[in-house]
Amino acid sequence: MRGWIGAAPAAIVAVVAVATIPPAQAQTQKVPYYASISAGKARMRTGPGRNYPISWVYERADLPIKVVERYKDWRKIEDPDGTEGWMQVGLLSARRTGMVHGGIAAMRSSPGFSASINWRAAPGVVGRISECSRGWCYFDVHGRGGYVEQSQLWGVDPGEEF
Repeated sequence: MRGWIGAAPAAIVAVVAVATIPPAQAQTQKVPYYASISAGKARMRTGPGRNYPISWVYERADLPIKVVERYKDWRKIEDPDGTEGWMQVGLLSARRTGMVHGGIAAMRSSPGFSASINWRAAPGVVGRISECSRGWCYFDVHGRGGYVEQSQLWGVDPGEEF
């Protein structure tokens, strides 16, 4: 029993190390790049540190953001409205998401204007993007998905493919 208790701290350290892998991968990514807010409540600050004032509080997990600069474990981000500020890397996810902008976006059964429309998404709707190719992205909003014209989404660059 005593040996197991001694091993517990090592197991906790191993779990913590595994949990921090995604932010470490994000540190090697070339800026600018798109990501998303992973936390349900995330504070944007005026500078890269907790001693800087909070400029904005986001209460929308999966909101797409653009990382434009890095400093240690802080990222300078831009949100869909163009607001910029600093956020700790642990509040961000590499998960690609997008936000509908402009008009209502048709979510089609396949990539192309002749495909049937499965759903429609209003401006401001946020969903996950799993692939983009030839001007179309697969956009999923809580299990309701379809292909959306890339130009109707904030969170992906024109012509970007993945």
